Amino acid sequence: MVEKVITLENVPLAEFLGEANENIRQIAAAFPQSKIISRGNEIRIQGGAPEILRINDVLNLLLEHIDRFGHLTPENVKDYLEVEGVPFEEANRDQVIVFGNKGLVIKPKSANQRKLVESAMQNDLVFALGPAGTGKTYIAVALAVRALKNREVKRIIITRPAVEAGENLGFLPGDLQEKLDPYLRPIYDALQDMVPPEKLKYYQETRVIEIAPLAYMRGRTLHDAFVLLDEAQNTTNEQIKMFLTRMGPNSKVIITGDQTQIDLPVRQKSGLSEALKILKDVKGIGVVHLSGKDVIRHRLVKSIIEAYEKDTYHKEQERNDAAGRKNNPG
Repeated sequence: MVEKVITLENVPLAEFLGEANENIRQIAAAFPQSKIISRGNEIRIQGGAPEILRINDVLNLLLEHIDRFGHLTPENVKDYLEVEGVPFEEANRDQVIVFGNKGLVIKPKSANQRKLVESAMQNDLVFALGPAGTGKTYIAVALAVRALKNREVKRIIITRPAVEAGENLGFLPGDLQEKLDPYLRPIYDALQDMVPPEKLKYYQETRVIEIAPLAYMRGRTLHDAFVLLDEAQNTTNEQIKMFLTRMGPNSKVIITGDQTQIDLPVRQKSGLSEALKILKDVKGIGVVHLSGKDVIRHRLVKSIIEAYEKDTYHKEQERNDAAGRKNNPG
């Protein structure tokens, strides 16, 4: 029996070990002949020398991952266990979507983000659904930039409905573009990570990259383009149908939305929800669901999302119970 002790320095322990030590438990399950004990900032491995070396290699991959990306999920651990023995760069090389500014490497950081990338490669129309912070818009913008850089398309068109959290555009100062800019800020931020400032300005001036409200899409045929409809949960049924029928030859379309954050007026059905029902049997359309596990913002965002999901579930249960009592009063 051999023992090796690994001391974790300058590592966010809670993130590295996982909730209730889930990440470490997953490694232990993959190497049942060894014993892995986590105490404080130390990981103690006991077992045969060959297996200890393999565990050490996996831990090094995970340490490099958290150093690069700042977070580590059980899905990441599973992925690295599958490529055990492969160097970090080789394990991650094929996942790069695009190289951004200042050496930024943009790649999927969760299993479902990778599913989104794969679905976009296989389908001309993809729905990416999930809560805030899951990276669905960021990954979609990266895929669009890659397609433009690789000359797979001639332009990028990014649009979203002008509805936000009960606010009214009419009360904001400035012309239409100035009114819309705050709502389009996440898209501008993503583009600024991926395209040099001078080139981005040129692309926008020449309309190679166009960012516009959804109403501007009416009557157009969007060909040779990578088109992103963001915040689609705030479209009406008529709007999303209009958008979907704009697809032209050699177009790629990604529609992102969070069905738990609908800001439409009361009694107004979300066009996104309707479209998913209507198109569920149409071949060639990809649907990717992201969840709180894919959140890459502050760790509290994941907990907030889970709390709201739990609350929604309980309220639905209460409504169902109340409906049941009403229908069966006896």
